[in-house]
Amino acid sequence: MLIEKYVEKPRHIEVQVFGDGTRAVHLFERDCSLQRRHQKVIEEAPAPGMTEEMRTAMGAAAVRAAEAVGYAGAGTVEFIVDASEGLRADRFWFMEMNTRLQVEHPVTEAITGVDLVEWQLRVAMGEALPAQQEDLSIRGHAVEARLYAEDAEAGFLPATGVLEHLVFPEGARIDTGVREGDRITPYYDPMIAKITVHGEDRAAALRAMARALEGCEIAGTVTNLGFLARLVRHEGFAAGDVDTGIIGRDLAALTAPEAPSPEVLAVAAVVALGVEAGPLSGFTLWAPLRHHVALGETGVLVVPGPGGRAAVHLGDRVLEVEHGPDGWRVDGRKPGLRAVRLGGAVHVFGPGGGRFELADPLARGGEAAAGGRVDAPMPGKVTEIAVTAGTAVAKGDRLAVLEAMKMEHVLVAPRDGVVAEVLAAAGDQVEAGAALVRLSEEAE
Repeated sequence: MLIEKYVEKPRHIEVQVFGDGTRAVHLFERDCSLQRRHQKVIEEAPAPGMTEEMRTAMGAAAVRAAEAVGYAGAGTVEFIVDASEGLRADRFWFMEMNTRLQVEHPVTEAITGVDLVEWQLRVAMGEALPAQQEDLSIRGHAVEARLYAEDAEAGFLPATGVLEHLVFPEGARIDTGVREGDRITPYYDPMIAKITVHGEDRAAALRAMARALEGCEIAGTVTNLGFLARLVRHEGFAAGDVDTGIIGRDLAALTAPEAPSPEVLAVAAVVALGVEAGPLSGFTLWAPLRHHVALGETGVLVVPGPGGRAAVHLGDRVLEVEHGPDGWRVDGRKPGLRAVRLGGAVHVFGPGGGRFELADPLARGGEAAAGGRVDAPMPGKVTEIAVTAGTAVAKGDRLAVLEAMKMEHVLVAPRDGVVAEVLAAAGDQVEAGAALVRLSEEAE
């Protein structure tokens, strides 16, 4: 967006219009300033800080554009706004018009009470517009978040996998095309769902969105849930101080991995052992049964008790964990966590939740090539293999190129060495984690 380079504080504000081929109305504005690489992440309506003077000016401009071409159906007129001195009627510029229903249309429906799809069908059947401009008004505030299968910590690389566990929260509008058991593939956009909430004001809507994100339960693929949750809690965004650069400026903080809380670790350890399902079998003399659990790199000691209770030892701290009909309690408090064990991992959902790999005590160390094997970081197409078996390489040398999401990703040697094996060819379509090149063992 060239104009953004010349605007001190650019915002992306768009106006929903609807025409019947003769006349048009607008259904107010949406703020889409929270973007990553010009891709919208969170949208809301109405725009924070919008004045009636600017709303009137932008709405009139959008309607004139639609009527000038005899537009019929739903459309969006998008503007770049200079918000360096607040929202002013002389500080917005036309960017483009999208002649379709937008992904973010649910926030407009939430604040106006209008079913835009119904309007499209009515106008397509030859009916006139169902409402006059004076019939339309704004009720409360709405926010929409785009839930993707992508790895925010790895530069938002798209992810794949089977949705082994999928539960959406109550109290939010969910627009989705997947269900539990479906596979997220590299052949389509990795969006899992749009989550839309409505509140009496912006603060209430943001609180509702935070609850909705915490209420999502997804296992089987990496998602951007944590990133969205941190973005909703972002101090500037919460205050309405937004622009198109807010994510880029604070990207490190928004994508930094969070250390699991003691409560999350305690629940994960209990679920790993199945203590909540009943007492564990086994026998020890003169002392309670004790189990050591490895949650990734964290070691936890669990001492089961009666009735599904357990004492979880985390270093010098001991937490009392109990699971009952009303969910989990840790030291008598309800942390709002849910958890499931799927295969060799425990998934904890809720505030600060995460995924914990469980060590298999019978597994053998078959990863001799660790540090020398180059895997595909995402699903994509191999467009180039730059080496052959026997090629000597230095750390950082180009090994292969992977094309994914319309971008090329160069994969380089993790260390000096000799190529022992090339495991893919140019033109191959590979999944995330597929081995592409293996280096020989380092000389002792």
